[in-house]
Amino acid sequence: MPKSFNPKFGLVSLMIVLAAMSRLLPHPPNFTAIGALCLLGAAYYSKNWWAILVPILAFWVSDLVLNNVIYAEFFEGFSFVSIHFMWSAIAIVAMVAFGRVIMKKVNVKSVFGGAIGVSLIFFLISNLGIWISGAMYPLTAAGLMACYTAGLPFLLNSVAGNLFFGAVLFGSYSFFQSKVPALQQAH
Repeated sequence: MPKSFNPKFGLVSLMIVLAAMSRLLPHPPNFTAIGALCLLGAAYYSKNWWAILVPILAFWVSDLVLNNVIYAEFFEGFSFVSIHFMWSAIAIVAMVAFGRVIMKKVNVKSVFGGAIGVSLIFFLISNLGIWISGAMYPLTAAGLMACYTAGLPFLLNSVAGNLFFGAVLFGSYSFFQSKVPALQQAH
């Protein structure tokens, strides 16, 4: 962490944590901010490892609450890390890497394209993880296709969620940047 307070770092981190916690609110399946918060971190953190670490930690904390409070009945005892977390973490790394490329210039086009791209990345990786687990689909090409086909409605919700939260997160950052002089100089 920087030796003195960096307002950009603080604001982006707070926004990422709040966006991840939005998973705790009622929402349609996969209508979340996970991809959008990865784009935000990719766009505004100066260091790659912060852009990866903060979203993964925020996702993990929200997963911890989801698995041990909201969905506790589906787990035996306390669930520190779910089996699906590894696939989500891989997806977060891939989404941040994609975001580092597409968000070099933050504008409506890059946020829109980024939201669609991170949704596809999460869809491909998370469904691959479900298929590889072998719990729901046979480990065949037909099973993989069935897994991806079954996930299509979730993909649509993911795109909608990332578009919505992308607009909220990047719009909010832009608003704060216009009001806080220290953020204007923080690029």
